[in-house]
Amino acid sequence: MFEGLRQKLSQFKETVRIKERELDDAEVKAAAGEGVPPNETLGENSRRPTTPEAMSAEAVEPASESAEGPTQRVEPNDGRKSVSGKSFFEREIKEKDIEESLCNLEIALLESDVAVSVSEEIVETVKKELIGSKRKWRQDVSVLVEQALRCGILKVLEINNLDFDEIIKNTPKPVTIVFTGINGTGKTTTIAKVTHRLKNQGYSVVLAAGDTYRAGALEQIERHAEKLGVKLVKHQQGADPAAVIYDAVQYARAKHKDVVLADTAGRIHTNVNLMNQLKKIERVIDADLVVFVDEALAGNDAVERALQFNAAMAIDGSVLTKVDADSKGGTAISIAHATSKPILFLGVGQDYEDIVKFDPQWLMARLFDEAKT
Repeated sequence: MFEGLRQKLSQFKETVRIKERELDDAEVKAAAGEGVPPNETLGENSRRPTTPEAMSAEAVEPASESAEGPTQRVEPNDGRKSVSGKSFFEREIKEKDIEESLCNLEIALLESDVAVSVSEEIVETVKKELIGSKRKWRQDVSVLVEQALRCGILKVLEINNLDFDEIIKNTPKPVTIVFTGINGTGKTTTIAKVTHRLKNQGYSVVLAAGDTYRAGALEQIERHAEKLGVKLVKHQQGADPAAVIYDAVQYARAKHKDVVLADTAGRIHTNVNLMNQLKKIERVIDADLVVFVDEALAGNDAVERALQFNAAMAIDGSVLTKVDADSKGGTAISIAHATSKPILFLGVGQDYEDIVKFDPQWLMARLFDEAKT
């Protein structure tokens, strides 16, 4: 998963590494008088000796003799050595050195379904982190570059952190959670996965069949309720979904249940009637959490839909499904930043257990640590 984005980030690290190595080689040639003007490559170091003989002479203290022993050669500790002694400069990464690589990074992020505004912010953070960084001559910059990339991605992910488990634990019961999104993204399956997770944590759950619009929706959630052994509150097809969810909440209160998970009809954001239906549910239910569900494969479409749903019924967080089939990874990076609402879970398979509580560090591990891909 995320293999495409992971490869593009690795390519960026490699291009910066190669560029910095080329600049190191250019400085050596300039210092050795091989046709590269020293003033164009050495910057503040341009006044230092530029021939191997002179540099060696400056890099080593004059020999001295003492009564105790033979002549001693003393290495200075100013960060310079002779050409033959390898490292002799501490270089600073300059904007002009990585300008082209940063441009390519932004294109790579866009190709990986990272939203434009998010790509720009990541690149700007990477730029700030790298420019002015100092390293010794010939030192591999890959570590510096990866740190800058991690910083840039984490910055757009760590927005309004919301801990789902803490909300369930600390909110007066029953906790009411409404799930919304479009058809075909795995919304009802996500509800079943969350139900399974909550039951394993010792909570009692009631399901509300609020999708009274789609043919087959009631049967689908009924099968999940039977497999999971939980109560399902339902009305006939075409009933008012706000009434169904209201009845589920009342049942949970009467039976002292912990959590109500409410399904709603899948809808596209341009369907005015169904979007107005969401607003009615919000007025009637006053849910503790509203969760938007979409698939990672939708890319920037998922980000746009999340913004539209958030406008109709303010969402508190998102769940991205089908992450296991997503090689790009841009949606996971973009949707939290675009909506200013956190990602709560990732769906990574078809079984009830295949749901991961989202953690930015979990994503970092998949993008940068080979052992965890």
